[in-house]
Amino acid sequence: MTQRRPPRADLSGLGIGTQLAQAGRDHAVDMVNVPVARASTILFENLADLDRAIRDPDAGLYYGRRGTQSHWALEDALTGLEPGAAGTKLFPSGVAAITTSLLACLKAGDELLITDSAYEPSRTFADHLLSPLGITTRYFDPRCGAGIAEIVSEQTRAILLESPGSLSFEVQDLPAITQVAGARGITTLIDNTWATPLRLQPLSLGVDISIQALTKYVGGHSDVMMGSATANAALWPRLKAATYRLGHFVSADDCTLALRGLRTLALRLERHEASALAVARWLEGHPAVDRVWHPALPSHPDHALFKRDFSGATGLFAMVLKQGSRPHTAALIDGLQHFGIGFSWGGYESLVLPVELDRIRTATTTPLPGPIVRLSIGLEDPADLIADLDAGLSRYMAQFA
Repeated sequence: MTQRRPPRADLSGLGIGTQLAQAGRDHAVDMVNVPVARASTILFENLADLDRAIRDPDAGLYYGRRGTQSHWALEDALTGLEPGAAGTKLFPSGVAAITTSLLACLKAGDELLITDSAYEPSRTFADHLLSPLGITTRYFDPRCGAGIAEIVSEQTRAILLESPGSLSFEVQDLPAITQVAGARGITTLIDNTWATPLRLQPLSLGVDISIQALTKYVGGHSDVMMGSATANAALWPRLKAATYRLGHFVSADDCTLALRGLRTLALRLERHEASALAVARWLEGHPAVDRVWHPALPSHPDHALFKRDFSGATGLFAMVLKQGSRPHTAALIDGLQHFGIGFSWGGYESLVLPVELDRIRTATTTPLPGPIVRLSIGLEDPADLIADLDAGLSRYMAQFA
């Protein structure tokens, strides 16, 4: 008989380190790690076995695209990190997780609201793919809070959130927004990649679907592309159906890498958080820096919301320089020794990226005196990163001497 899927172990109530060490391991037999199970065709012992699988294709091995032990272990581990979750699906990227989740919630004639601080590919999908399908999109101020009640319309069926925004770092009042949405039957989704479930648990605050780019902190080593969406009981059937119908699939090998990264996530986040705060506090006192956008700093305008809803921070934030323009940032960025220049974040290595908000945003404006520079603080010694930035900022300031 085809091997059946075991029930997910209940690890609730245990410490986060214990959960991460043990989650998904009920899919391993007589070994520590779940084996890499690659498969397309699944063989059935007899016709009765096949018929049982057809009646309940989620009960065990059915066809490779529906997953193997490698996939189930990661899905179960992620589901267990979100109180109130009914299930998780995996996707080949974070963008795929966002787009599939939206398609699971929307149809022609519906309206989608997106926070103006959202990940740019989310906006591109809405503007260029949802629009031709007859789904309209409006963007709103991420700091609107309960004011979302004045923004939603009779056609609004979903709200896409991101808190904090991964470029401008506004923290959204999730309970206020989800209370309005829930009362009107509107689905809420959040890109929770910055915080991960270890720092923010959106479903417990009323969100329906929590999305991550596992490419970032969960993978942790800049060598895997993957996304996930975790849904509550009401949205889980729709998310699962949309995933199968769109044919999404990830490799068993990538699941193994992501699950390995998950085991050390708590330890790595502690280092990311501590190092990023050390760098951010130092930057706050630098004469070239106008402000630092890090929600864990008391100077951040949304710090009170952050303290209320988040259990901690991670390693991504931005600084605003006092003068100059994007071309001036080359003096700062090009000479850095310990920061790579590149997209993404959440790996063990530090990264730097110039940001131009006005090119992206449509509902809000942010007048600033100088360029925005985003920093992803990795696992290097923070003293080395500070020395590197100090030299870079000196090069930057020399242009205006």
